[in-house]
Amino acid sequence: MEEEQKWIREIQRRGSRQAADRLVRAYYDEIYRFAYRQLGHKEDAMDLTQTIFLAVLRALPSFDGRKASFRTWLYRIAVNKTIDCRRRARGDTMPLEEAGAPDGTDFAAQVQDRDLLDRLEGYVSRLDPDTQAVYRLRLYGERTFPEIAAALGQPEAAVKTRYYRLMGRLRKEFG
Repeated sequence: MEEEQKWIREIQRRGSRQAADRLVRAYYDEIYRFAYRQLGHKEDAMDLTQTIFLAVLRALPSFDGRKASFRTWLYRIAVNKTIDCRRRARGDTMPLEEAGAPDGTDFAAQVQDRDLLDRLEGYVSRLDPDTQAVYRLRLYGERTFPEIAAALGQPEAAVKTRYYRLMGRLRKEFG
């Protein structure tokens, strides 16, 4: 995106707040959805999104568009901040009242689904950061294998292998 490159140059060269605001606005909804899919709570997702963009703006002077696209670089930071967030949250439990109120759907099924998601997240959060990144980018970020490979700086075959091995372990562990 030509306009995106212009904003990045203005931020890098002049520290333009207006350009930073435009850049954040261009990606805010996408990154918020990425965070929300993983955390499931509006406030937590908003906090994580803010953390991600603060890290992006701090690191922007070192961004090199020849090495990766901005979106790829942004998702690499987003994944790392999400892993940090999940690491800090490990051990936190969700109060039953936050599991969701009956709204015509089966409340017990909602709680069981949430319980399964929490157990999956607990399992994945204990894995190495590269495996977590592949998992999060594929499932929550809805990125393709080539996009994940670019974001992580790894061969696509390695990313696929890591993903499918993880899926096999998850099926074995959680049925």
